[in-house]
Order: sequence, then structure tokens, then C-alpha cells
Amino acid sequence: MGQGGERRRLQPQDGELGAAVARAQDGDETAFAVAYRIVQPALLGYLRGLVGEDAEDVASETWLEIARDLGRFKGDGAGFRGWTATIARHRALDHLRRQRVRPRAAALDQAALDLPGRHSTHDQALESLSTERALGLVRALPPDQAEAVLLRVVVGLDGPAAARVLGKRPGAVRTAAYRGLKRLARQLGVHDAADEGVREADPRTLGEWE
Repeated sequence: MGQGGERRRLQPQDGELGAAVARAQDGDETAFAVAYRIVQPALLGYLRGLVGEDAEDVASETWLEIARDLGRFKGDGAGFRGWTATIARHRALDHLRRQRVRPRAAALDQAALDLPGRHSTHDQALESLSTERALGLVRALPPDQAEAVLLRVVVGLDGPAAARVLGKRPGAVRTAAYRGLKRLARQLGVHDAADEGVREADPRTLGEWE
């Protein structure tokens, strides 16, 4: 259960991921490779949204830090995704500071965004994010909205976890994701349904963002 008694947003491989991390902490290098295989595609997609073509280099720095500090991690598979996203964001911001460039959504990875279909209204927009047009729309979102959508869609974090990664209050992240997803839904042609779905289920339609 998440904060306030809410259910956490779990991904299909979180059980396997949690088990792999536990074995890796005991020194199992093969298990660490399994954790890498599960986490890396989404992590790389998130970094591409922040640093564009430099994502591979930043990802390498991220995994060096993950390997170094793995013994300090405490949690399950979902917690590991949040922990690695936090490390990745810090490395990305360090990279951007070195370049004196503000964080921006750029060159999102199409494969990472081509996720299994879901059923809620806002996910109709998310399902369409594998199209070139939609990727352009995400890149055009304000930075706070783009990053909230990246964490929600690519990394698959729930609201409290995304808020911890961003160092913001869950309500602020919920609002940014709400606005970004609503704009995407409108521009992808599911405007009326999105408005109705969000109005009926807000905020829970956005993955327990509070």
C-alpha cells in the first residue's frame, strides 16, 4: 500500500526485479544483470527525455552509482525503480549544469514509450505515445509536465514515488501530470473522453497521484 492507504502502482516485472535486486545485494552478478535488463529501457527513455542524445553516457554514470551504492538500497522492485530514477535524475541534472542547459523534454525513445495498452481514459493518450506526432507533442510540453509524464509513463512510478524523485509535493506532480496528459489527450483526439474521465475519477485516474 502507498501513502494514505493507496495501492502502489506495480509493474508486471516488479516481483522478478525485487528478487533480482535482493540476490544482487548478496553478490550475485547474474542477478544484477537481470535487474539491469528490466530497468534500463525505461531508465534510458527517461534520460533521453532530459538530456537527449547524451542519455547513454548519463545512463552509464547512473549504473556505476547504482552498483556502488546497491548495498544501501532497502525496498522492493517498485522501490528500486524509484531509487534508480532518482539517481538518474541527479546525474542528468549534473550533466545539464555542466553544459549550462536547462532540463528539457527531448528525443524521447519510441521503444520505451511503446507500452502495453491500458483501459482508463488518460491511458488512451498514453497508448498513442508511440507515434511520431505524439512524441513531438510531449517534447513541446512545459518541462515540469514533460518530466511528470516521463515518470508516469516511461518509468511507471506512482504519484508519491514520482514526487520523491522530483523533490516536490505529490499534489504538484499530480497537477503537472494532469495538465500534460490532458493536453496530450486533447491533441491526440480524445479530448471529450479525457475531460469526462478525469472529471469523474480525478485524481485517482492518474495513478494515485496524491
